[in-house]
Amino acid sequence: MIYGYVRVSCEKQTVENQKFEIKKFARSNSISVDSWIEETISGVKDYSKRQLGTLLEKVQKDDLIICAELSRLGRSLFMIMDILSVCMNRGCKVWTVKDGFRLGGDIQSKVLAFAFALTAEIERNLISQRTKEALARKKSEGVVLGRRKGCKLAPNVKCEERKRDIFLMMSEGKSKSEIALALNVSRGTLYRWLKQNVS
Repeated sequence: MIYGYVRVSCEKQTVENQKFEIKKFARSNSISVDSWIEETISGVKDYSKRQLGTLLEKVQKDDLIICAELSRLGRSLFMIMDILSVCMNRGCKVWTVKDGFRLGGDIQSKVLAFAFALTAEIERNLISQRTKEALARKKSEGVVLGRRKGCKLAPNVKCEERKRDIFLMMSEGKSKSEIALALNVSRGTLYRWLKQNVS
């Protein structure tokens, strides 16, 4: 069985690019994906609580999981290594498109898995460290970080701060357009806030 695994971190991102890359990769290797696993969830979340965890429980010897890159499996070195360990123990192969990585049952695959995951982890830590250092330097130079006091609030913050007014106007039978106008936000902003806060 050949599985295509795609994951994005938030709803603003799309899985289509990853699917396109995997399909192209499959064609070039004369194979076809039997089943797709798509999820919109942070890679930091424990894989056992994701669809990936369900997949890992059912994969068998000689099954193949194809994903765009190792970071799609998880966002930490230990999680990726744990996932690859489960696959190796079950005899399941893992191939990635962008990394050109192929995990089999041989020792070279295990060493490569560790090397790729370690490199990704180190790079993320370096980026985080550089960001923190840059923010600390800016702060020491007197730069005000974050939203300045008294600056215009974001539309969704306006809705949140005036939620009592929103519910009151709704109870009075006012239309969503009238409420948005009263709050000085767009109808789309109000609709999104209502969708998140009104069941």
